[in-house]
Amino acid sequence: MIAVLRQSWALLLGMLLLMIGNGLHGTLLGVRGSLEEIDVATMGYIMSAYFVGFLVGSRLAPWMLQRVGHVRVFAALGSFASAAFILYGAAVDPLSWTVLRLIVGFCFSGIYVVAESWLNHSSNNETRGQALSLYIIVQMAGMVLGQLLLNVADPAGYGLFVLISVLVSISVAPMLLSSTTAPHHQSARAMPLASLIRTSPLASIGMLLLGGVFSALYAMASVYATERGLSVANTSVFITAIFLGGMLFQYPIGWMSDRIDRRLLIIGTTALGAVCSLLAALFGKNFAVLITTVLIIGGCAGPLYSLLVAYANDYLETEQMAAASGGLLFINGFGAMTGPIIVGWAMSTFGIEWFFLAIMLQLSAIGLYGLYRMTQRPHIVLDEPAPYLTISSRTGIIATEMAIEVADEAFLNALEEDEERLSADDGFDDSLDEEEGNR
Repeated sequence: MIAVLRQSWALLLGMLLLMIGNGLHGTLLGVRGSLEEIDVATMGYIMSAYFVGFLVGSRLAPWMLQRVGHVRVFAALGSFASAAFILYGAAVDPLSWTVLRLIVGFCFSGIYVVAESWLNHSSNNETRGQALSLYIIVQMAGMVLGQLLLNVADPAGYGLFVLISVLVSISVAPMLLSSTTAPHHQSARAMPLASLIRTSPLASIGMLLLGGVFSALYAMASVYATERGLSVANTSVFITAIFLGGMLFQYPIGWMSDRIDRRLLIIGTTALGAVCSLLAALFGKNFAVLITTVLIIGGCAGPLYSLLVAYANDYLETEQMAAASGGLLFINGFGAMTGPIIVGWAMSTFGIEWFFLAIMLQLSAIGLYGLYRMTQRPHIVLDEPAPYLTISSRTGIIATEMAIEVADEAFLNALEEDEERLSADDGFDDSLDEEEGNR
């Protein structure tokens, strides 16, 4: 671990600052939009623009890297993102915010590609797993810390937008001043969507619906909290609980994923999340109930991304997994574009409780489709099921490739150890037979 920190501290520090800024950005925009009396449905369109930009960026980033290189792309995108955050406070109107949100989504998509390429390039087979774990921890920690910064200044003012811009501007410095050479990594192309859907309909449809759940939770939660009348402090606690749930539930769901039919786990997880969403809609005025339910909702939704990827990988060869993950990431991003729009419209038309009811319906749809798929495809007991990879929709395809490489390396090492153990046992048996023959 120390060796990884020594090699990648600049990248990890930069990513921590970036994620703090990005985490604060989404929450601040939702709170400020309500303070500016921007309609909830309009806020849905504004929040959706980030995911449109992110999806476009994920397609264009590899082309930009080939044209001008990692360093220039990283510096340019960081500069554009920093400028956009400043302009949020200067141009407070829905159209400007929509354009700026789209730019920020585009920039962060490219930044993730560059950062993950750098991380992969600076790691080797012995340290790649540790490096990826630290990267995921830094991402999650940054998003949580970003929520807490909501309390350091008045959301109605200009200061928090300046703080985000400063964080993003500083974050690019450690990497640009690092002595580590720029990477030359080529990411795998995504599997054709038709082929991916045929291979795993549940993973594909589940990812589409899960994208809507993610974007609602992470983009519209602050809008809901402000419309509910929560204070700034309680809003930061409310959104922090969503991210903490995703962190706390990763390990137990991953542990169960390797031991039972993953479809049953998908159905059970979505059912629990749907029930808690209904409880939050009915009893959300009680703050203790609200925090408890969103902690569980975040815990159910967060690991579902990794769970669906692992289920799809059960039906793929190792060399297909990275390409399939790219396709699933695209499907998830497409679903994320529609989530805030649907939730914003529902909240505006039927009431703010529809923030949770919309999430409940999407989680229920994943679970019900999982039940249907169980009638169409029998459970296959695999000798070696695909590993559960601790990844999220915020990690790009390169981080997914790294996780697959780490899992594949661990599998090969385990096979070698088993073969050595069997060889040792055979040698011991042969010596016993020889000794018995001499007698």
